[in-house]
Amino acid sequence: MSGSPHASFGPVALGVSAALCDGELVAGDVLVQDGRVVAVGAEPPPGGGSGIAVPGFLDLHINGLVGVDFLSTDEDGYARASAALARTGVTGYLPTFITSPLEDYAGALEVAAHAQAAGAEHGARVLGVHLEGPYLSPRWPGAHDPHQLRTPDVDEALGLCELGPVTMVTLAPELDGALELVSALTARGVVVSCGHSDADAAVAVAAFDRGARAITHLWNAHRRWAPRDPGIGGLALVRPDVTVQAIVDHVHLAPETAYGAFLAAGSRFSLVTDAMEAAGQGDGVFRLGRREVEVQGARVALADGSLAGSVLTMDQAVRNLVGLGASFAEAVWAATGAPAQLLGDPELGVLRAGAPANVTVLDEELQVVRTLVAGAEAFVAAA
Repeated sequence: MSGSPHASFGPVALGVSAALCDGELVAGDVLVQDGRVVAVGAEPPPGGGSGIAVPGFLDLHINGLVGVDFLSTDEDGYARASAALARTGVTGYLPTFITSPLEDYAGALEVAAHAQAAGAEHGARVLGVHLEGPYLSPRWPGAHDPHQLRTPDVDEALGLCELGPVTMVTLAPELDGALELVSALTARGVVVSCGHSDADAAVAVAAFDRGARAITHLWNAHRRWAPRDPGIGGLALVRPDVTVQAIVDHVHLAPETAYGAFLAAGSRFSLVTDAMEAAGQGDGVFRLGRREVEVQGARVALADGSLAGSVLTMDQAVRNLVGLGASFAEAVWAATGAPAQLLGDPELGVLRAGAPANVTVLDEELQVVRTLVAGAEAFVAAA
């Protein structure tokens, strides 16, 4: 990443025509110095500049991409994945580990810790790890191996957290011991998301009251809405302290379903990709943890037809949400501000003077043309 603004001796202008700052489009250029934004709305370059700067995208649920499965890869794999994510506008992400034998986690968490320590050296930054399981409902396993699902155990789960940078855990709150685990993880500062769950509304209330703060991939792999029991999904949509994560690839959710969830959740609606190693690789047979999946077009499935992750990219998710009717600012927020608020990090998902220079530049078609991570050039589209 030679020649990056991070290493400059004075402010470097990005040459953009405008920037999206706190939901408002501000005309003018963006100046970056020493890894931070020093000005927005600066004097535009001759010709008026090109592209719109937005906060760097965040993906809090991604199993892999470009042939990399985060549960089994090494540091070189993380470098390839981080570079590929920067090409899609992502500046920070949570590598997600699907339910697996306990012995698989230690090495994977150690590798993730090293990748996190590398910072922005290779592109998008590792912000921690998302453990999706193993404390999930056997009634709603999705792509998770039912034989590897476990009963919640506080000591066991906290032991996993000791092995590496666990930032988020998805669990099913109705399982025996799960509510105690929600409290223990929350006390440790781990974000708890509810998913792969058969929880009814009453259990969902208890989980969110205990500190769970999100639902994992709304309307996928959890109890369905019913007139007198909206379940965990219905409750998440109307509860103001819950982030609603959704996979807007038009495979996991019908367009109308995705848009309805967005309208209900508003600023709490957060885009995730749930991408796996096949993303960017085309059709074929791939791995998701220890499971074999087949990719045909935009659909990823197990042999029995169950959906098993996606090949979605975050920039495409933003374009899809705009295509459904969300405004440009609302769609960008769903990929930036909403996930940042879930993580509780005020320096993520923002573009303003003084903030870290995690910046994505989009053209008129909302295609990514440039990505900066901590002020360093992570991607520049070919002219």
